[in-house]
Amino acid sequence: MLSVLTTTTALLDELFDTANDVAWQAFNARYQPILHAFARRLGVSEADAADVAQETLVRFVKDYRAGKYDRSKGRLRSWIISIAKYRVADLRHDTVRRRQVRGDSVLVDLPDENHLNAIWEEECLHAIVHHAMAELRERGTLDSNTISVFERTTFDECTTAEVAAEFEMTPNAVYKVKRRCLAQLRLIMARLKEAYEL
Repeated sequence: MLSVLTTTTALLDELFDTANDVAWQAFNARYQPILHAFARRLGVSEADAADVAQETLVRFVKDYRAGKYDRSKGRLRSWIISIAKYRVADLRHDTVRRRQVRGDSVLVDLPDENHLNAIWEEECLHAIVHHAMAELRERGTLDSNTISVFERTTFDECTTAEVAAEFEMTPNAVYKVKRRCLAQLRLIMARLKEAYEL
């Protein structure tokens, strides 16, 4: 089974096989959450964001299998962003048409390419952190209490003193836990960033 650490190149090679459901599922698992969050950041509703993500992935795979992706002309994410952008624009166009409003192109309302790329990178990093934390919990050498201390200080933004009191530790012990977890998390994230080509 393809893992989240499978490089994008290897995953794309697997997608050429139309019967390879494992590759499709791995590709979908990697990019669907990012595309969903990306569409939400562009103001799309929850339900429509799910449609945008799915339609973007289906369109991408169809075009990819037809040989339309040329790496020499740009990064994979640029192509995926472009497909998603037009799916969002189509939604906006349909909304405008339903309201019978006339006006400028719906693409004018979308952020510029630099902003779209920044949103994509942020959402990729969120996905990477999510996967890295899951791996840290499941395959790491740290116990669940240690990881809970780390999560409270890092993600829940609790102060060191609050966490020390909650877990009956010294502040120095909390710092050591945080440092140890961060070191392992950074190693995992470095591998994931390579898989996501960030």
